[in-house]
Amino acid sequence: MTVHRHTISALVENKFGVLARVSGILSGRGFNIDSLNVAPTHDATLSRITIVLKGDDQALDLCVKQLGKLINVVEVNDFKEGQAVAHELLLVKLKADPSTRSEILQVNEVFRGRVVSMTSEALILEIAGDDDKIAAFLGLLEPFGIIELARTGRLALRR
Repeated sequence: MTVHRHTISALVENKFGVLARVSGILSGRGFNIDSLNVAPTHDATLSRITIVLKGDDQALDLCVKQLGKLINVVEVNDFKEGQAVAHELLLVKLKADPSTRSEILQVNEVFRGRVVSMTSEALILEIAGDDDKIAAFLGLLEPFGIIELARTGRLALRR
């Protein structure tokens, strides 16, 4: 049994209960969801559900097939490595007094982040990127004192 990290993208009708049915199939098969993102698309009648999970390839293939058979599911993709562009958004609030502020801002600039709020005691930074970029950014900021953070989870579109 080979366990891999999978990114599943489902284009669904924007209707009540669809998310519950999709997540129910995954949890019913014993998959733990690492991240889940749902948002409308350019077509107001459709939403995209992006799910990241770890699991056995064969069991996941069966789940993808079951998802595709659900009413209100238009399309399902299990993106393999390199098939999709995948990013997530991070907001992080840090302790930032005058002695550390410039160093934090330098790290933010290197990672092409954006300052979205600044007070005399704290900064809130925003960054978008792949898993490795987000992890490296957080690793460099952790010594300054992370007060709070929020992540969107992965978003993905086929190349």
